Amino acid sequence: MPPKSAFVLDTSALLALRSDEAGADRVEALLLLAKREQCHLFVSFMSRMEVLYIVWREEGEQAAREALRLVDSFPMEWVSCDADILEMASRLKAQGRLSVADCWIGATAIAREARLVHKDPEFARFKEIPQEILRR
Repeated sequence: MPPKSAFVLDTSALLALRSDEAGADRVEALLLLAKREQCHLFVSFMSRMEVLYIVWREEGEQAAREALRLVDSFPMEWVSCDADILEMASRLKAQGRLSVADCWIGATAIAREARLVHKDPEFARFKEIPQEILRR
């Protein structure tokens, strides 16, 4: 059996799904495939933090905690810091023009040999990160 396709959901993909923005249908389709064990989804620990603080800032603490509970219910694997991701995130940050959080998220995609699903134009110049750009 061939290996499953792997994807890393960026914070922008998670927020697109939550707000039913453009690209939400693709994220929903990936979640359905993951539920059926037809693909593997990863999410960086940095996206967990970003979802929490972005929703908290815009909608308050209760909404942020509810958003995190929703995301936690999805069929995906949370990826924490490990040595390979630390090294790759540092390499990406040394190249400049990418936030620390996005460096961790991009490095997660590289380390897990997964395609990064996002709406973030800052990733475009990083050809070493396999990418799928969601409709904006």
